[in-house]
Amino acid sequence: MARDNLIKRSIFNEILGHLPEKEITVIIGPRQTGKTTLLEQIQDYLTNSSPKRIRPDSLFYFNLDLTKDLELFSRQENVINFIKDRKKGNDILYLFIDEAQKITNAGVFIKGIYDLKLGVKFILTSSSSMEIKSKIQEALTGRKKIFKLMPLNFNEYAAYKNPELFKIIKKGKAISDYDYYEWEKLINDFAVFGGYPRVVIENNIGNKTGLIEEIYNSYLEKDIINFLKIQKPISFNKLVSLLSARVGSLLNVNNLATDAGVEAKTLNYYLKVLEETFIIKPIKPFFTNPRKELVKAPKVYFIDNGLRNFALMNFNSMAERADRGEVFENLIASELVKIVNPPHSLHYWRSLQKAEVDFVVRKGDGKIIPVEVKARKMDKPSPSRSYSSFISRYNPEKALLVNYNLRKARKINKTNLIALTVADIGAAIELQ
Repeated sequence: MARDNLIKRSIFNEILGHLPEKEITVIIGPRQTGKTTLLEQIQDYLTNSSPKRIRPDSLFYFNLDLTKDLELFSRQENVINFIKDRKKGNDILYLFIDEAQKITNAGVFIKGIYDLKLGVKFILTSSSSMEIKSKIQEALTGRKKIFKLMPLNFNEYAAYKNPELFKIIKKGKAISDYDYYEWEKLINDFAVFGGYPRVVIENNIGNKTGLIEEIYNSYLEKDIINFLKIQKPISFNKLVSLLSARVGSLLNVNNLATDAGVEAKTLNYYLKVLEETFIIKPIKPFFTNPRKELVKAPKVYFIDNGLRNFALMNFNSMAERADRGEVFENLIASELVKIVNPPHSLHYWRSLQKAEVDFVVRKGDGKIIPVEVKARKMDKPSPSRSYSSFISRYNPEKALLVNYNLRKARKINKTNLIALTVADIGAAIELQ
């Protein structure tokens, strides 16, 4: 078994839960985040572990990067005949289609077969949100559910790299100095090299940086140059580098366009491309009147710390970095982006007096959870002056203080201020 098959993805059980549904299961995410491996794990589960085991001859996998597989999907009639020739009674056929966006008019193509009700469960993947929207999404309205597979989150990473320590950490108790040393190393390595599966599996630092470069160059060639036909890849590359140096800073489009050597209109398109291909995530400011958020400058974070550090050409250890705070802040932004999806939203807060709070999660029910980030070990939950100001002003039920080690709560008026580690964020926000 390949080592990447040993990485347990939290989305796995969610997708299994959707397989009995007639809807098409669509898995999107950046290139090389493990979509193909996830499909293999699902097939293995269905044939070997499921309570209702599926016969192997009822499962078919197609990689549309391969000409032979893509040729089958050149005509609907080909696929319809393929299905009919293999159907046995009322058994469901499972068609796993990797890189489904490569089908011409993919949405209309799949919809036509789906609507024939041939007893087929489609599981599709795509590496670009833009491709999904342009080729699949509209045609399959009401016929699909989309799942996002991002680079590993910290808990997936820690569970793979040091499962015994992760079990201890998840108990929520204080740990020994020896365990803390190993725990800090896990956090710091993840903050520097990120969560792409191939990078996580590799232990040699030189090889890690080479893999990250390969991942980025593959993205640039396949998504940016070939699919999106961007005419100025050098300017696009420069923009990525500029953004990597401005993580957590307010985005000034005009200044950034000047520095990147492109017009503001072009720069806005490049920013959209970077967001839709899962490289960056703009975060808008928090206001009680959401309409104001549309006209205020966002902050930009990278979905993966490894790609951010590659764009900055800095893989120094956390102890050696002048930007340690920004690196850890981006790590927390990445964790939040992976769990905060509509109807919930992620923001930052900045007052007229320039007091700031790193992140504010606005839940679907309107409740808010502010998050302050401290890239260090802490002895007690001590909020900054800006954070205290926000808590006094908005009186949230809970406020989070993310740090390296401390797990402790205290009351500030009616707010429960909770110091916690990166491993605790998802459970503390409770969006599920």
